[in-house]
Amino acid sequence: MGILLQVAIILICLFYGARKGGVALGLLGGIGIVIMTFVFHLAPGKPPVDVMLTIIAVVAASATLQASGGLEVLLQGAEKALRGHPKYISIVAPFVTCFLTMLCGTGHVVYTMLPIIYDVSIKNGIRPERPMAASSIASQMGIMASPVSVAVVSLVAFLAKVPVGGRVVDFVLLLSITIPSTLAGVAAIGAFSWFRGKDLEHDEAFQRRIADPATRKLVYGDTVTLLGKKLTTSQWTAMWIFVGSIAVVALLGAFESLRPLVHGKPLSMVLTIQMFMLLAGALMILFTKTDPGSIGKSDVFRAGMIAVVAVYGIAWMADTVFEANMPQLKAALTDLVKTQPWTYAIALLLVSKLVNSQAAAIAAMVPVGLAIGVPPGYIVAFAAASYGYYILPTYPSDLAAIQFDRSGTTQIGKYVINHSFIAPGLIGVSTSCLIGYGLVSAHGLI
Repeated sequence: MGILLQVAIILICLFYGARKGGVALGLLGGIGIVIMTFVFHLAPGKPPVDVMLTIIAVVAASATLQASGGLEVLLQGAEKALRGHPKYISIVAPFVTCFLTMLCGTGHVVYTMLPIIYDVSIKNGIRPERPMAASSIASQMGIMASPVSVAVVSLVAFLAKVPVGGRVVDFVLLLSITIPSTLAGVAAIGAFSWFRGKDLEHDEAFQRRIADPATRKLVYGDTVTLLGKKLTTSQWTAMWIFVGSIAVVALLGAFESLRPLVHGKPLSMVLTIQMFMLLAGALMILFTKTDPGSIGKSDVFRAGMIAVVAVYGIAWMADTVFEANMPQLKAALTDLVKTQPWTYAIALLLVSKLVNSQAAAIAAMVPVGLAIGVPPGYIVAFAAASYGYYILPTYPSDLAAIQFDRSGTTQIGKYVINHSFIAPGLIGVSTSCLIGYGLVSAHGLI
């Protein structure tokens, strides 16, 4: 009974905070954590410090990129690629964010792309919700297709201990399944998003919103295109510093021998990403004419910091409850997957939502699944189900997409669960799991 009441409090904070939006979502978590600690006497959980610091580092670098004008280089490149065929942005944009995640192992780099995606869509009369929500979902799906992500590294380590038919599921075999299944899921999201929602000219709520001249100016922003603008050497320098830093992170992730040893082990990728994102920001300040005071005023910085506050309070409150009740939860989930191996995907999805991390979900559920006899092939096939934190709109990339979409079409619905990310999330993950199952079967792993 206690856990049900605790979960109810979490849901109340989520629902009310989501309705208030932005920073309120994180602050409402403060009510929950005080109640859990002082009323239910639960030991306070652990705030997602690594995730928060990674977000801050990536957002700081991205905001510096914007303040330096380097973002305009990317915007110009995006315009050249997308404005010629703007109706395809709902398909192209999620592939772009997915590939970026695959390159550097974290979905938080999506913050760099969101302003570009919004600009291209709104300037061409495309409902921004279509590519914005799809891109946020695709950026997280790319984690299980990235050779440098913590989730993939962890999964390979667990599977190495359980050969299948004399074969060890290594990086190559795992990625030969997760990469095509992920891309298939992203393609399904794009196909769905292309047709979702009303076109802007037929959307009564949007038309009422832009009826006010001030709001219309905010929604559409500066109408001057970047295609004819001559970019400065300083802007190009900032862009190459940023892209080069991402390339170095990807290289260090692919070859751990290049990372220094810390206590006998290679430096973790979480710290590596944080270091090189901060380094990128510093180099942009040193080698360009960037005004440091303008960084904190940028749209990227503002949206990113709102996302940090939001994930801080909510994740801390949720971790407190679920960590205290984890034995009961594990027992319930274990009984479920014993009888029907395919339900492992559902269990993994639910745990992912609880812990808001694919790596943490894999660390919690893969050992349990292997211990109770779930065939390793199922674990590989349903790897995409480790992404379930789109179910409620509390993850930073989703919150950032809402913040960047000044049109108001990317939103949290009246009942919270009916938000812009639920449909593409379900479609993308379900498609990836189905394709993954087919590929695993073709490889003879089940």
